Amino acid sequence: MEYRNLGPNGPRVSALGLGCMGMSHAYGPSDEAASIATIHAAQEAGITWLDTGDFYGMGHNEMLLREALKGGRRDRVFLAVKFGAQRDPTGAFIGFDTRPAAIKTALAYTLQRLGTDHIDLYQPARLDPAVPIEETVGAIADLVAAGYVRHIGLSEMGPATIRRAHATHPIVALQIEYSLMSRAPEAEILPVLEELGIALNPYGVLSRGLLGGSLPAGRGDFRTHSPRFQGENLARNRKLAEALAAFAAERGATAVQMAFAWALAKGKHVVPLVGARTPARLQEALGALELRLTPEDIAALEAAVPAEAVAGTRYPAEHMGSLDSERRTAA
Repeated sequence: MEYRNLGPNGPRVSALGLGCMGMSHAYGPSDEAASIATIHAAQEAGITWLDTGDFYGMGHNEMLLREALKGGRRDRVFLAVKFGAQRDPTGAFIGFDTRPAAIKTALAYTLQRLGTDHIDLYQPARLDPAVPIEETVGAIADLVAAGYVRHIGLSEMGPATIRRAHATHPIVALQIEYSLMSRAPEAEILPVLEELGIALNPYGVLSRGLLGGSLPAGRGDFRTHSPRFQGENLARNRKLAEALAAFAAERGATAVQMAFAWALAKGKHVVPLVGARTPARLQEALGALELRLTPEDIAALEAAVPAEAVAGTRYPAEHMGSLDSERRTAA
């Protein structure tokens, strides 16, 4: 395993993290035993970053992690938790709440579900339009001062919000969807992260499985509503996935490994998340660490899978409109 710092002065973590969302929701039914085995396999491989959210499975994901981290395993991981997304009993998303009192309440429940006394990285899942980011970050800063949180991160925030947040309290990482098929952050967001010394924590590196050949599994799989998986969009995007697979095969790798190698090569403070749900899928992704891409390799890869050829947005229109990271304003 390789290790990287979250920014020049941030904590040291594994170069790849394990994204645990799919173990509780979004991609259809999952196997709890397989999920725990995957978490243990990640630890054995040297992965320290485990990523979750208090709304993943309405708390199920945190309780799953608590079970997986019994026996002293908690001390060997860097726990990253997102908060703020609100869900009703049916599982539907019904908005965001990042008021200071709500944040402190959410953390109290998270600590209980995870069975820990602190969170290593705490981050609002989205910008709450009703709450200034300074109030949100300020409330987390209070929790840092009290010892309940170690570091503050952001998720899906745009340049202006990142600057305001960082001016309130140092931000160590931004989590955002970033892949060969989702490269919008390169225009305005990545330069701000570089300037401020904030690490990039990409999720969706396989574009929700598209680049790895995975397709929606039916009931409970949110991709059945994703624009990139619909009709002609899917046909066009699968051609891009085939181009990636061919490029990778020429270099003795799989499409999954090449996608993660590309993300790892985008900077020394980039820590991509692997959303594996089985040890076998995790092991495949770990092979990316053995690939070394030259600038020429990266240029050829991006030419083979040009971002402008991707069909469909990464989320449905109503969700895209709520993403602060998608607002194209001057930094």
